Amino acid sequence: MKFSIQSLYTWYGNLLRNPKYRWWVILGTLVYLASPIDIIPDFIPVAGQIDDVFLLTLLVSEVSGLVIEGWKARKGDVATEVPNTTEASTSTASTIDVDAVSVK
Repeated sequence: MKFSIQSLYTWYGNLLRNPKYRWWVILGTLVYLASPIDIIPDFIPVAGQIDDVFLLTLLVSEVSGLVIEGWKARKGDVATEVPNTTEASTSTASTIDVDAVSVK
């Protein structure tokens, strides 16, 4: 198994996008950031803060992306709820929410 920063970022992002684990990952990340136990101890100058900054950056970027996606989806749903008066159709538009998982 090859380790890379990109694979870690992809794994963390996919875990946050899964609604089943999202709040556990956010809570775990915040506990890790507040905890004195780190992968690289904080008493080591500069290097001790690198893992915290990296993890905080991942958390903020992924959560902000989820918030923006949710906002766009909600804004799109509001637009589809406006009835079309030019058509005499009685059908209603429905939205299907699908969680996509990448398979490699």
